[in-house]
Amino acid sequence: QVQLAESGGGLVQTGDSLRLSCAASGRAFSSYAMGWFRQAPGNEREFVASIRRSGGYTDYADSVKGRFTISADIAKNTVYLQMNSLNPEDTAVYFCASTRAQSRVDRDYDYWGQGTQVTVSS
Repeated sequence: QVQLAESGGGLVQTGDSLRLSCAASGRAFSSYAMGWFRQAPGNEREFVASIRRSGGYTDYADSVKGRFTISADIAKNTVYLQMNSLNPEDTAVYFCASTRAQSRVDRDYDYWGQGTQVTVSS
């Protein structure tokens, strides 16, 4: 089993940056691809970004492409989401998740963290 714990959320202003972290423990992180999702109040959970352990291939939702960067430190069993040029539409609870096959679909992910709140004020 894999345990995931997000951190780094907070309240920022439009144009600011934040870096989220997701620390993985339990089964070897290197066996999995990792993803970030977000859910705003009243909305469904949506894909943000993912990274494949082998080769580091990344994938981004169009809404964050060019502003967000996903990365992984295998030695630290940690995945990061660097978020730049934040705007109020990015306000949501952000979740990290692990999967055996890189995907944009949340049901393909096996383990989830508890989420971290990101609030962007205008």
